[in-house]
Amino acid sequence: QVRLVESGGGSVEDGGSLRLSCEASGYISWTYCWAWFRQAPGKEREGVASIMSGHYITYADSVKGRFTISQANTNTLYLQMNSLRPEDTAMYYCAADSNMPCPGGLAPRHNNWGQGTQVTVSS
Repeated sequence: QVRLVESGGGSVEDGGSLRLSCEASGYISWTYCWAWFRQAPGKEREGVASIMSGHYITYADSVKGRFTISQANTNTLYLQMNSLRPEDTAMYYCAADSNMPCPGGLAPRHNNWGQGTQVTVSS
């Protein structure tokens, strides 16, 4: 059983930055596909970025050049978010799966999910 816990969300102004963290308890290997997803009210959950083995990385077009996904180790995931925009406002979730293809891995079919952390960007 893998448990994921996100932290680092908050409220910032347009153009601000935040760094999200996700800590996993339980066994996770370097071959797991990790990902960040977000979901705004009334919208579908969308993939933001994924990573495997520290360097197989995919970004959604909407965040390329602004967000950076990284791993500190097999159990710690980060999402550095710069140049935040009001449209980035959403609940952000981390996810991990041993069978999802990475690079890619932006479809919300992972079998392990965190509870989410809220990011709010004001204009």
